[in-house]
Amino acid sequence: MLSRQQKLLVMKIVSLFSVVRGYNIPIIILAQYLSAIFILAPEKRALDILLDFNLFILVFASSLTIASGYIINNFYDSRKDLINRPNKSMLDRLVSQKTKLNVYFTLNFIVALMAMFVSWRVFLFFSGYIFFIWFYSHKIKKYAIIGNLTAALLAVLPFFAILLYFYTRIPYEEIENYKRQLGVIFSHASFLFLLLLIREMIKDLENLKGDMANDYKTIPIVYGEEIAKKIITVLTILTILPVYALIDIYDVGYMDVYFYSCLIVLIFFLAYLWKSNTKAHFLLLHNTLKFLIVAGVFCIVLINPSVLWHGKKLLMTV
Repeated sequence: MLSRQQKLLVMKIVSLFSVVRGYNIPIIILAQYLSAIFILAPEKRALDILLDFNLFILVFASSLTIASGYIINNFYDSRKDLINRPNKSMLDRLVSQKTKLNVYFTLNFIVALMAMFVSWRVFLFFSGYIFFIWFYSHKIKKYAIIGNLTAALLAVLPFFAILLYFYTRIPYEEIENYKRQLGVIFSHASFLFLLLLIREMIKDLENLKGDMANDYKTIPIVYGEEIAKKIITVLTILTILPVYALIDIYDVGYMDVYFYSCLIVLIFFLAYLWKSNTKAHFLLLHNTLKFLIVAGVFCIVLINPSVLWHGKKLLMTV
């Protein structure tokens, strides 16, 4: 049997895990590696990508930065979360605000050291990324439109860092040869950005009471729920554009099954959106978008399943 102090320690560890959303970190790491292998640098051997130490540093630094971002976001949202997520908030409060800040600064210091190990450009990128996550959590997220756009942009930036890592090594005169590949990357990024932006707006509808009580100027508060639903509808319809590009213009292998499935799910999503008027309804919509995003991570392998089916033979080919 654990003593009372040991139980408290375990609860604090669980609380900190909840604050940094530890369940998201492995998905983020997997997403970055799968994106690198199948989308960002498909011409490279998967084994070379997996064994690239500098890339590992980038992915690990991104994950720590995102974890620290969750901490600072939790720090500023503590009052709001008491209304919007009372159960999670009570768990998160087992760790003091001072401890959260100490962990936040420690993680960012580790990220800075890791970034400097790779290059000064990487150090500048992560310094800027850390600053904008803090500025978003402290100020920007309280405002309509720009808060939603910034949140979605910050979520895709780690993939942009990996893109730069691969493409800054290519001689300028050879960039022309990668136009089609860059088109594929841009289309994937656009689809992900739109899903994340829609998710942020659904969260605004879901968290309406807490946002209003804490003087947040979100779209549903400033312009009303109907306008918010209309914007979400337009953004959802816009997802057709990158999906069309990926399916009809570029080659995404069997991943087209995922994109067709997404379009079907999003049709039902829109139908349900206009019938939704409670927190439970919006939570279901939020979780649907989360499922599409996470499913998209695992479906990246469908672009070229032979990497998995004939992995050893393919990876060891010179």
